[in-house]
Amino acid sequence: MVSADRKPELAVFDLDNTLADTAHRQRFLERRPRDWDAFFAAAPHDAPLAEGVALAHERAADCEVVYLTGRPERCRRDTLDWLAAHGLPEGRVYLRGDHDRRPARRTKLEILRRLARTRTVRVLVDDDELVCDDAERAGFTVVRARWATARTAELRDAQEREGRT
Repeated sequence: MVSADRKPELAVFDLDNTLADTAHRQRFLERRPRDWDAFFAAAPHDAPLAEGVALAHERAADCEVVYLTGRPERCRRDTLDWLAAHGLPEGRVYLRGDHDRRPARRTKLEILRRLARTRTVRVLVDDDELVCDDAERAGFTVVRARWATARTAELRDAQEREGRT
């Protein structure tokens, strides 16, 4: 929604397993040690997830779209190129610092709260149940992206314990 005197509300979208299908690259997390360089290097080849892409376009009709990902900052160029190549709405992209290993639920909630200081966050769309739980407890409206079929235990562990995505 937009009024004449204020900016549009924000629709905040996660990337991996919300908009981008990571199934083909999760194999890099199954080995020990995990191959993070290969995992992120393969991200440009992610297929788009139709449900998430459609929701991003739907929300862009009356919200400003923002992307909030656990990907490290070094992935910015690939991420921007991927969003453009798949016709996603333009929007600011928030990535974690290259050396930030805090759990995704902490880094994402911190950014959501910062955004909410000056704008209304209408919705967060994310596949990570812990991120969704914490965001809901903090008062944010959440859509749980349950359309990706390939969320492995290794990815969940990486998101929560290793602070990598």
